[in-house]
Amino acid sequence: MKLRAVLADDERLMREQLKLRLQQVWPALDIVAEARDGREAVELVAQLQPDIVFLDIRMPALSGIEAAREISRLDGLACEIVFVTAYDQYAVEAFEHGALDYVLKPADSERLARTAARLQSRLGGSATEGDSGTGIASRLAQIEQVLATLGPPPTRHLRWLQATQGNVLRLIAVDEVLFFRSDEKYTRIQTALAEWLIRTPLRELAEQLDPEQFWQVHRSSIVNARAVERVERDDAGRLRIRLKGHPEVIEVSRSFSHLFRQT
Repeated sequence: MKLRAVLADDERLMREQLKLRLQQVWPALDIVAEARDGREAVELVAQLQPDIVFLDIRMPALSGIEAAREISRLDGLACEIVFVTAYDQYAVEAFEHGALDYVLKPADSERLARTAARLQSRLGGSATEGDSGTGIASRLAQIEQVLATLGPPPTRHLRWLQATQGNVLRLIAVDEVLFFRSDEKYTRIQTALAEWLIRTPLRELAEQLDPEQFWQVHRSSIVNARAVERVERDDAGRLRIRLKGHPEVIEVSRSFSHLFRQT
């Protein structure tokens, strides 16, 4: 029987990345729905009765822990729970002691493959001891107690993008991007070797990029500071960015000119 899963994360790009990595390491898994918050995750699980649910820890409406607690109480549902978390390696002891699966953000293919193998083995056999609603609730309480002492997880900036060109899906390392430019309904991604178009708005990308590396220099442009060769001023006093190994010139709007103020 083909196994079915629901993904839950309030960040769309994180959902897309997890979905892509799951398709790579577990192509037989059927991802039947994606939820944008914990409450929606509970509703989708109740409706679709999946075998597995991947839950981000920090989500609006209900956290991943709260959603998992409600899912464990659903009548007639035996569902494996995997937490997707931005907490670092020191914090994941909480999950290991709780005996529930977890994946660190951003999803790593090797770690995700081990989780997939564990889930397939478990779902292919009998339920393990302590998988009752009471047992899960006890483990969730233990995990929640540990996480409460740690505070919020560190901010993890976007590392990968996926772009489709025809029937080809590409995974693009963010570090390789020279600049992003808003282009009507799309955002253009420019690397040294290729150009791609994605539907993610520039504003949404800006919130997930490392601001120390990626500078917004115009309302329609974000440039990789590491790719800047020099900044020039034209006869009208407007700033222009010249990039390393790329002929395109990026305009700097007046409201962002302070980024290049001489000291």
